[in-house]
Amino acid sequence: MILDKKDIEETHYEVLNVKEDANYEEIRASYRSAALSLHPDKLLKTSDTSSSDITTSERFLKVHKAWEVLSDSTTRLFYDKELKSSRREDFLASEVAEDLSLQDMTAEDVGETLELFYQCRCGDYYAVDSLELQKIGYSLSRDGNSINISILNVDTRPGSVILPCGSCSLKARLVLSMDNS
Repeated sequence: MILDKKDIEETHYEVLNVKEDANYEEIRASYRSAALSLHPDKLLKTSDTSSSDITTSERFLKVHKAWEVLSDSTTRLFYDKELKSSRREDFLASEVAEDLSLQDMTAEDVGETLELFYQCRCGDYYAVDSLELQKIGYSLSRDGNSINISILNVDTRPGSVILPCGSCSLKARLVLSMDNS
């Protein structure tokens, strides 16, 4: 049950017109009311299908999907976690000044680690080192002037890391994709 932008526009809670902390009985009552008012068998049938009939049937399907997710405590818990995560990602994305790739970063060997830097517009730097990236499942290596990234764990997927500036409140997102090495 991966959430995408369409799902975020109207949450299952909004579809059923309940608060996110609503109990099972409140959700059930709202679902029953909405389902009864939108059910295709309860609506007057006309010989031709109008756009309002399509909208009503789409709305009914949304109500039914919301009920399927929110009526089961396990799926509701999973949905709530994904909803919270997507809101956090949206918040972080709004705070990001720049998206960076490994090619944008300047690399410096510091003993056993490889440090990556990128200058912020304030003059200070965004920075991350290979040890920090290793903790989240990525391995960095240097081959001449190029930086290579590889995934350490089977469970790790390409992703990104938010890097704060050393001095100001700006942040940059370092996109860690396997094709930008």
